[in-house]
Amino acid sequence: MKFRAIEWIGEANGFLRIIDQTLLPSQVAYLDLRTVEEVWEAIRSLRVRGAPAIGVAAAFGAVLGVQGVDSGAIALGSRLARVCDYLGTSRPTAVNLFYALDRMQGRFQRWIEETQNVEELRQRLWREAVTIWDEDRAMCRAIAENGLEIVPEGGGVLTHCNAGALATSEWGTALAPLYRAHQLVRKFTVYADETRPLLQGARLTAWELMQAGIDVVLICDNMAATVLREGRIQLVIVGADRIAANGDTANKIGTYGLALLAHAHGVPFYVAAPSSTFDLSLNTGEEIPIEQRGENEVTHLFGRSLAPAGVRVFNPAFDVTPHRLITGIVTERGMIRPVDRCTIRAHFQPRLGS
Repeated sequence: MKFRAIEWIGEANGFLRIIDQTLLPSQVAYLDLRTVEEVWEAIRSLRVRGAPAIGVAAAFGAVLGVQGVDSGAIALGSRLARVCDYLGTSRPTAVNLFYALDRMQGRFQRWIEETQNVEELRQRLWREAVTIWDEDRAMCRAIAENGLEIVPEGGGVLTHCNAGALATSEWGTALAPLYRAHQLVRKFTVYADETRPLLQGARLTAWELMQAGIDVVLICDNMAATVLREGRIQLVIVGADRIAANGDTANKIGTYGLALLAHAHGVPFYVAAPSSTFDLSLNTGEEIPIEQRGENEVTHLFGRSLAPAGVRVFNPAFDVTPHRLITGIVTERGMIRPVDRCTIRAHFQPRLGS
């Protein structure tokens, strides 16, 4: 890739560098985050976004939060717990955030039984965050290979929001198979939904695909039915922010409608997501918490009012697609197909230990 959405600079006492995605595509600007408060704000304000990237940012945010603590291992553990609780309030839907924070705290609880050396514990926390970052990059590559089979030669691919390199540490999830297919000189066209209200498809997906030289066509969200009816689309593929045990999937608002349209037109609808996006503690998508965001995201665009003052607004950031509408889920472990409780359980059998 010509850019990195998220990167750690230095060692344990370093800092987190991100692309400020709120400024794309007109400006490519990097932010250096040196405090846990700056990481919280970056996640909350969507300067860094995408479930995998949020998880990586949270892990490094925990590292930043314990820098300078030198009053003992117990004080370090207390500080880590407070930092993780604080970061967990930034956004509620993307489970990768909580996966990363729980992993950092879980590892620390084991390490503190081995050593009381504060500097050693901080070094281990930093190395664990780097491992999460490395695993995210490896995940992107594995999803690229596992999803390659579904990319239509000479066909059209419809995607929603942004689940590419800007949402992860490397190639992305939903866009990863497309990057791999492009490497192999496979010809296809990507139709990118604009993705209102914040236009992640228009501002981010179209931009990064153009950076890679992939043929991309931008469409308004309400044009999806037309391109499907006209036979322009042979594959719909999206990312995910949380997947329940039965395969119900939370993703950017508008995904559910797209799944219904794909089903109505007989076009396969795939989700691409890492194992860390599955929340097997939730039986169905009805249990997934849905983030509600501010009114201005709907009533204003780039500082300009689009609606009458005082109008009431409903602005959920995500919706839930029932598993019955999902043809398959591509993970770094392989393909889940068909999507139901049994196939998901079998997919994670080694992890469940049963």
